[in-house]
Amino acid sequence: MTSKANSQGLSRPLAARADDAPAILAPDRPTLTHGGLRDLIGATAAALHARGIGRGDRVAIVLPNGPEMATSFVAVAASASTAPLNPAYRADELDFYLTDIGAKAILVSADESGPAVTVAERLGIAVLRLVVPAGAPAGSFVIEGPAVGPQAAPDMAGDGDIALLLHTSGTTSRPKLVPLSHANIAASARHIGATLGLIAGDRCLNIMPLFHIHGLIAAVLSSLAAGGSIYCTPGFNALRFFQWLSDAKPSWYTAVPTMHQAILPRAARNAEVLAAARLRFIRSSSASLPAQVMAELEATFSCPVIESYGMTEAAHQMASNRLPPGLRKPGSVGAAGGPEVAVMAPDGRLMQVGETGEIVIRGPNVTSGYEKNPDANATAFAHGWFHTGDQGVLDEDGYLRVTGRLKEIINRGGEKISPLEVDDVLMDHPAVAQVVTFAMPHDKLGEEVAAAVVLRESMSVTEGDIRAHAATRLADFKVPRKVLILDEIPKGATGKLQRIGLAAKLGL
Repeated sequence: MTSKANSQGLSRPLAARADDAPAILAPDRPTLTHGGLRDLIGATAAALHARGIGRGDRVAIVLPNGPEMATSFVAVAASASTAPLNPAYRADELDFYLTDIGAKAILVSADESGPAVTVAERLGIAVLRLVVPAGAPAGSFVIEGPAVGPQAAPDMAGDGDIALLLHTSGTTSRPKLVPLSHANIAASARHIGATLGLIAGDRCLNIMPLFHIHGLIAAVLSSLAAGGSIYCTPGFNALRFFQWLSDAKPSWYTAVPTMHQAILPRAARNAEVLAAARLRFIRSSSASLPAQVMAELEATFSCPVIESYGMTEAAHQMASNRLPPGLRKPGSVGAAGGPEVAVMAPDGRLMQVGETGEIVIRGPNVTSGYEKNPDANATAFAHGWFHTGDQGVLDEDGYLRVTGRLKEIINRGGEKISPLEVDDVLMDHPAVAQVVTFAMPHDKLGEEVAAAVVLRESMSVTEGDIRAHAATRLADFKVPRKVLILDEIPKGATGKLQRIGLAAKLGL
């Protein structure tokens, strides 16, 4: 079979919409149709196969947000496995992620010359260039670069093949690698589409980063699976949001709470755009949405706000509030939105309505397990369910309220940060003897990164020096915004350093 013929079946996740139906849009670009997207999938598969890349081979994607990031994810995943990475990562981070993924190639912009390229070349990973022809529709590209082996078999990916690899952070280990199959992500796209009632006429305004599960699945894949379209922006910008809203004419958008909060103060100055907007709903996920913000959004945009609950290991959606006439409960992340959702006691007993315990899930969208991490899998999949590490309670309507986190991950406006990863970098500073990274409260982000440090004897260093050191090794969002230099870090009863509650103990 030819690549184009096979591309029709990529896609369990992709709808077989009419060739001339819009699929991908972007500012100041012609529209890519569903037919054009199917052609792009076939051409990309042929280009990868010709370079020795096929089913099971892993391609890291390091691209700026925009239409090509969206289409390269879809097109590369059709015949290989994708691993989108944050383009803000520093060299040390890229070294870890590319090595852990086992990337055979990395896909970068035509003119990219930064650390993604230098690290890949040092690791012996082939560098492929994504080239956008002049005047091409949004998301169109060709791949240029060397072959990495003999011609690969001209096969497209199957349901059991890994489509997407993403890292999720942990507090007792390095970031964990989550493989998601085509079946996993297709199930999640269906679940989201069913929850939101997505149809071919819907258009999503995407302002989410496309190296995260939220943007990739909730915005891109669920829209395509419904036969709809996505307007791909270069990334969130509150100053440009209302212009995009006017240009794109979307029926919905999805974002994290901090984005919603940045948009709201600018609404009054864009009354004409608001009056003309045709949003059917607004979606919020990846962090808790304050009830006050939900109410203000609904009043401002005159449409329902749907809060959902997701995580990487579930290929995003686990629970969601419902569109009218279904229930929307401020402060709740909704009822099961695809997988089964329950609350479990430490002994594996499923708890009753009103009882608080750990939130657990199981279903077709849930990963089969972390790669190369049997200890984490033994804990995470105990008693036949995946354990989220979050604490919650179900009410009489089956609606879930998240009451706390069992894990110590820092949730900075939806960005999940491993404290141990930050510890490791700070401990490399020659003046640092001891460090503990922890979450401190933030009025807009929910949590911010902080670190308590004890210096080596007779050493002197400032907070700015330590932050500058961290900035050479960590992406900006991981760099502690507050560094406390202490004589001694408070310890628990057993003498262990404790992250949970440390901010309160230190008066932050």
